Amino acid sequence: MTQSEAPNRMRSFLVVWVGQLVSFIGSGLTNFALGLWVYKTTGSVVQFGLVLLCTILPGMLLSPLAGALVDRCDRRKIMILSDAGASVGPLSIAVLFIFSELQVWHVYVAITFSALFASLQWPAFSAATTLLVPKKHLGRASGALQLAMSVTLVAAPPLAVLLLSTVGMKGIFFLDVCSFLFSITALLLVRFPRAETTVEGAAGKGSLWSESVYGWTYIKARPGLLSLLLFFASTNFVFGLAQVLFTPLVLSFTTVAALGTVQSFLGVGMLIGGFTMSVWGGPKQRVAAVLGFQFILGICIFVAGLRPSIWSIVIPAFVAAFTLPIIWGSSQALWQIKVAPDLQGRVFAVRRMIAMSALPLAYLSAGPLAEYVFEPLLRSNGLLASSLGRILGVGPGRGIGLLLILMGLINSAAAVIGYLYPRLRNLENELPDVIDDVQPGSIETDLREDVLTSTSDTGSSGEPVAILTAS
Repeated sequence: MTQSEAPNRMRSFLVVWVGQLVSFIGSGLTNFALGLWVYKTTGSVVQFGLVLLCTILPGMLLSPLAGALVDRCDRRKIMILSDAGASVGPLSIAVLFIFSELQVWHVYVAITFSALFASLQWPAFSAATTLLVPKKHLGRASGALQLAMSVTLVAAPPLAVLLLSTVGMKGIFFLDVCSFLFSITALLLVRFPRAETTVEGAAGKGSLWSESVYGWTYIKARPGLLSLLLFFASTNFVFGLAQVLFTPLVLSFTTVAALGTVQSFLGVGMLIGGFTMSVWGGPKQRVAAVLGFQFILGICIFVAGLRPSIWSIVIPAFVAAFTLPIIWGSSQALWQIKVAPDLQGRVFAVRRMIAMSALPLAYLSAGPLAEYVFEPLLRSNGLLASSLGRILGVGPGRGIGLLLILMGLINSAAAVIGYLYPRLRNLENELPDVIDDVQPGSIETDLREDVLTSTSDTGSSGEPVAILTAS
């Protein structure tokens, strides 16, 4: 990237980022409203959970193929196709709802269809960001993406509740379709540079299937990246369990209103973390940042399970939420710097699939583990009531607390083990960077100023509902 090209590409990134922010919020509104509609219609937690599963599973399974398509085609066109295809789901549901024909299975089909197209979006945008943003600012760009998801997490649920009481479901569907149109318009206003073919990229050429598999081949040949990926797969299992168990833990000793307060602290913590990452760019030692903040995250999960007290959950929840954008942003920048740009579509897609593979297992096992294993242990007559029960307490929610304590310890232990493994600890030194810095004296301060301006203009004080995972 030349000195004269850098500002134009930076502006292109910011235009696309604003479009993605609007699209995230629109999708968040629809996913929240549909999940609520399914639960009210069926009264079933299982069917409500299927909405969540339909949101992540199709994209996870299609990821390798999506990544190969991203590397083969113009990434801007892929993102336009993704937005256009993903808009068909809410549009179809809106039509069925207007004519009073909407059924629960329609929701599953529509969400699955949208998720298939959405699976193209993340690898395309991530790979395009590497070409648009100077190397030294990739941490800030990753932070800006985390900020967009944090804004969605904070804004979408309360905004959806407000809109349901004013414009109703039809209005939310209309706004979601408009958000896709906004994102497509933003993409039509910019151009993405093409990635130059590297030696690794040329070696990976072949059929669509062989190119899909090559993403895994590339990662497996680099022990540092492989260990980082497996580290996130294991910690995402802990994170998935914590996601599911958080609500029943809080409601076991307090009210729904108090739960809303805790969730607000979560959202604000994540928002501040995303904003911090977008301005700061994260530590220079990104592996150390990932492992260090993951250790802190584990401690927060541990503390949240100790006592049935609102403050013993609010404070660690806020700190945990703050760490997430820094962990994910540091990891994202690391992958962008270490993976050849013409391979990032398929490598990032495989990376996302493996990292997310632990989530369905966590979602399916959390309920049985809590209900049939850990909760009985800390009932008044439970096996551990006279021992651990003296410390943690007994009764509803205390078994869930014990499970979270164990998960927190496992998460922090995984961070320590990761640091002790030389291939992961020395990843940044052992694996060479594949992109260069722009020439000195270019736009060192432009990204900071432009991101601050954009976030202010788009309402930064205010995810897919988004599943926040990392790899």
